[in-house]
Amino acid sequence: MFLFDMDGTLIDSNSIWKDVDREFLARRGLPYTHAFYEGVAHTIMPKAAIFTKAHCHLPESPEEIIKEWMELAGSLYERVSVKPGVRAYLRQCKGEGRRMAVVTSSVPTHCRTALGHLELDKYFERIVLAHDLGLEKKDPDVWLHAAEACGVEPQECTVFDDSIAACKGARAAKMRVVGVYDGYFAKDEAEMRGFCDVYIKSFEELLWPLKK
Repeated sequence: MFLFDMDGTLIDSNSIWKDVDREFLARRGLPYTHAFYEGVAHTIMPKAAIFTKAHCHLPESPEEIIKEWMELAGSLYERVSVKPGVRAYLRQCKGEGRRMAVVTSSVPTHCRTALGHLELDKYFERIVLAHDLGLEKKDPDVWLHAAEACGVEPQECTVFDDSIAACKGARAAKMRVVGVYDGYFAKDEAEMRGFCDVYIKSFEELLWPLKK
């Protein structure tokens, strides 16, 4: 069973959230710092909002922060692009009869919008939303839930993700992990290469050579 992250793995969307974060902070005269990045980069939106309120000492409620984030993100997920090699690799996997699912921290609306817009949803039998579980993907329970939902053992799963925290969560659930490069997590590349079973810069690396 192949389990794919969405943001930064299948689609080129992490830059959306960096832009949203910068604009959100700029409106308040606050800098975009490494500490802020670390607090919001690997988590689901409700927990990111709680962190943001505390870290930035904001009067707004987490719900109000999320509402502003959603407004700033707007319709960007309707125009997001697929990452290189993804469509061909999913088609290749489907041709091989592989079962596939998405496991994502993305907001459910954004997830369905992007996968539908890019016509990627047809490749996946299930979408597991960490947001709905109230868990972060660094938590092995997210991955164990995904395996159970798909009716497979964790050891039968291979996870594709661009986040080192998520990869560690999947490994703790006894799954194989394929690290996927994304510029948003570029600073983690060396650690990803050392930790993951396989590390790729692009899904194009996993395509079979064309037959003559």
